Amino acid sequence: MSTSSSSQRPLSSHWHPLYLADQVRELDRRTIDAEGDGFALMRRAGESAYEALCARWPGIRRICVLCGGGNNGGDGYMVAALAAADGVAVELVALKPVAELAGDARRAAELAAEAGVVPVAWNDELTLDGELMVDAMLGTGAHGAPRPPYAAAISEVNASGCPVMALDVPSGVDVDTGHVETEAVAATLTVTFVGDKLGLHTGAALDVVGDVIYAPLGVDPRSHGDIAPVAWLQTRQDLARALPPRKPGSHKGIYGHVLVVAGAPGMGGAALMTSEMVARVGAGKVSLATDAAHVSASLTRFPEIMARGVRGAPDLEAMIESADTVAIGPGIGNGAWGQAALRSVLDAGKPCVVDADALNLLAREESGVHRDDWVLTPHPGEAGRLLGISTAEVERDRRDAVIALQRRWGGTVVLKGAGTLVYDGDRLTLCPFGNPGMASGGMGDALTGIIAGLSGQLASLGEAARIGVLLHALAADAAALDAGERGLLATDLASYARTLANPRPVSSHADHA
Repeated sequence: MSTSSSSQRPLSSHWHPLYLADQVRELDRRTIDAEGDGFALMRRAGESAYEALCARWPGIRRICVLCGGGNNGGDGYMVAALAAADGVAVELVALKPVAELAGDARRAAELAAEAGVVPVAWNDELTLDGELMVDAMLGTGAHGAPRPPYAAAISEVNASGCPVMALDVPSGVDVDTGHVETEAVAATLTVTFVGDKLGLHTGAALDVVGDVIYAPLGVDPRSHGDIAPVAWLQTRQDLARALPPRKPGSHKGIYGHVLVVAGAPGMGGAALMTSEMVARVGAGKVSLATDAAHVSASLTRFPEIMARGVRGAPDLEAMIESADTVAIGPGIGNGAWGQAALRSVLDAGKPCVVDADALNLLAREESGVHRDDWVLTPHPGEAGRLLGISTAEVERDRRDAVIALQRRWGGTVVLKGAGTLVYDGDRLTLCPFGNPGMASGGMGDALTGIIAGLSGQLASLGEAARIGVLLHALAADAAALDAGERGLLATDLASYARTLANPRPVSSHADHA
């Protein structure tokens, strides 16, 4: 799979850019060249990190700083120097001998020594002492499994039971991909410098980065037009910008007619969950094509949804013809019913959102299908089947995988999981919201319905995918905030999704009554 992508132009000025390590190193180099002093940048990094430390853990009196070589270790020495000057007791563990340090890192070590910090060389019998661990061992240039002595130090930090602040990236995390090969420092807080990094926000890294603080250190990455961000981080404000209050003259015909094709025999729940979400986020009309056995349940639960039992392609064709967008996949199965339904939808050429069983059926297609007018929403296992690789390979480099999926299948691809990625062939966006409570059945069906329901309200399917992913995640966060993550169900999201899809108007006719 190729790791390159097209230029990542901003969707709007408020979007937060994400970069790869090589790009941030180039920003470092340019800043140092412009200022003529690399140590000044290191000093600012140390000051920003220590400021974050004091804000998060006020009154801390003992810290343990673990320093490797290079600039990451130098940042650690700066934190140690600042803490010692502030009266904090500092144990500094040197994983690389101070005598072997060079350049700005050596200067930072000398500054720490002037503040009275005496380094202790790492050994496997060492007991780490402090109320807080500061990880400055492996920086953004590290890839693969940590080697000795770093592997042992990482394990010792994690076994300490203390909170941890990581500088730039937790040691053991690949900052470009978010992959963790073996073990990584489990940080409570990560302070990252100059440019925010993609790998801190997706994949296995989310288990270990803790809260992420971005400290630009006086550098504006977006002023360097030739260093294009590889992705853009979404914000809560994107919902209000994308979904303004409706105009008084609105009618159902302008918000889209969505057909949900879901629910083979015995799988009616998926059909109902998907259809409800289409309606709750504001589609003008919702039709459901499902197995006849599920129609009565649909009419009882959602009389607003036009449900019809279908036995094969002839029953489905007229329903597809009248729809603007088709959502297909949840609960259609891999048998004859699902195969016929998918073939009918693909042959009709309508814009569609494809999920679940429909993705697995696509992966079995001998002749490739490539379309611009669809959204594919695979989880990592489905993504692996669509690419002919393992789930582990998908998770090793999620950005690479979503780009490869879009190039292979076209349209817009939503790679679900921790730090969901959305790529439309031009721009890659990352959703930083959502929670572990979403690891329950039906969440993917809910997302399919949300994206399809927004398709008639936004300018493109790509925009519907981006905003749909954001709305889905924020609805889950709101539901979890109210009642907790454990036991969160897909059907719990419906009322929250509706609320979030309705920004508060600045004024209304009622204000003047």
